[in-house]
Amino acid sequence: MAAASVRFGSHPPAARTIVHVSDTHLLGADRLLGGRYDSTANLQRTLEAIERLDAAPDAIVFTGDLTDLGEPDAYAALKATVEPFAARLGAQLVWVAGNHDERPELHQGLLGGAPTQEPVTGVWDLDGLRLIALDTSVPGWHHGDLDDDQLAWLREVLAAPAPRGTLLAMHHPPLPSHLPLFDILELRHQDALAQAIAGTDVRGILAGHLHYCTHGMFAGVEVSVAAATCYTMNLARPAQQVNGMDAAQSFQLVHVYDDTITHAVVPVVDAETADFFDEEWIAAMAALTPQQRLEAFSRKPGR
Repeated sequence: MAAASVRFGSHPPAARTIVHVSDTHLLGADRLLGGRYDSTANLQRTLEAIERLDAAPDAIVFTGDLTDLGEPDAYAALKATVEPFAARLGAQLVWVAGNHDERPELHQGLLGGAPTQEPVTGVWDLDGLRLIALDTSVPGWHHGDLDDDQLAWLREVLAAPAPRGTLLAMHHPPLPSHLPLFDILELRHQDALAQAIAGTDVRGILAGHLHYCTHGMFAGVEVSVAAATCYTMNLARPAQQVNGMDAAQSFQLVHVYDDTITHAVVPVVDAETADFFDEEWIAAMAALTPQQRLEAFSRKPGR
């Protein structure tokens, strides 16, 4: 029996795998973000880390603030970098609008459509798992909201359940923030969103906006916020003094099972890694019985 087919624990392999990336904040003309952060180089490092994953994801989801100023050349650079990358991995590519994006330029530059102020929304079928992109951006503002038309569209889509349930992808998370400034820029009218997903098959919400990883529950649904690729927030400082740092960039590896969903933070770092566990070790464990595996790996020495 092949090692890959042996189940070491209670759960089968994940049914679907999604890479969750957020807040790339690209600028045109190779400028530094805020005069100090190389968002283009940091995105490239993130893509290189994703490509080193053991298995290709079913989808790559970017939850907003794709560009910093909504510049056409920034969208063009993002498209030229990420689209061939996703195609090479055989992964669906999902763009979500954020408050730093501009809808007309995003529609035209990334989606190949007309430059319009219509919300950037979409529905993807990942072989039974439904992924819905919502647009919480408000033209001319940095806070988030969902208008009545988008909520009505969401209710219509959710009226029929998907075989493996539904994930929502949006920029502004329906969660409280550790940072006072982000509370000013929160998603408004969260009660309307809660009503729209009540009693539906929504299993999780992927979001960004905060530039740090966090999790929480909203209307009985888990919300997972990915940190930014451009820069992250240093939460070691007092909440009123938190600012950005060029460190701790990461993406999230989302594993969707029939009965649960896990969100693993994958740091984008160049760090030496130990080599105790490898394919040979896995094969040796796979050749043992479950009880032998417990004896070999679970029992403490001398006990």
